[in-house]
Amino acid sequence: MIAKLKGRIDATGADWLVIDVNGVGYHVSCSARTLAALPGPGEFAELHTEMLVSQDMIRLVGFASPAEREWFRLLQSVQGVGTKVALAVLSALPVAEIGNAIALQDKAMIGRANGVGKKLAERIVLELKDKVPAFAPPGEPVAKLAAALDVARPSAAADAVSALVNLGYGQAQAGMAVAAAMRKGGDDQPTEKLIRLALKELSQP
Repeated sequence: MIAKLKGRIDATGADWLVIDVNGVGYHVSCSARTLAALPGPGEFAELHTEMLVSQDMIRLVGFASPAEREWFRLLQSVQGVGTKVALAVLSALPVAEIGNAIALQDKAMIGRANGVGKKLAERIVLELKDKVPAFAPPGEPVAKLAAALDVARPSAAADAVSALVNLGYGQAQAGMAVAAAMRKGGDDQPTEKLIRLALKELSQP
């Protein structure tokens, strides 16, 4: 099992790179975000990798962080999500936003990824809802969100987070504020009240 590669980037493409490790070139598939996070050809890089073995080929997939690799594994546990779709989701959203989207049951956000239709997005957020906290990197609000948003009105929470993001707050910051508002005001609040309470949370020093 190849879990990590350290070497110089030899070449890059739209969704792949070749990394030279002591004279051996490894072709590695990557998300667009991983490629954007890495230096250019000729520069030294470190990749966390997942080795996929099938009957007719061995394939390496690379990630800029262990968290991204864990999300790749988790996404592929959903029926209908293969390597291409998992990388598309990771290309479309940072891992923190993927966790928030699943905790909030926000199908539209997951549906931003290429090749992810409405039904597949719904399956992803539904099947992964209870698994989000275990894969959330430290410091992200996903675990708190998952506990606070296990309610019958996820759409109100999602709408409140979206409204706060439109006001200029970050996705994670907005998610934590809405989760706090739901804990204090109850699970059945309308969107408007959630926004007001969340803004109070955000205004606190």
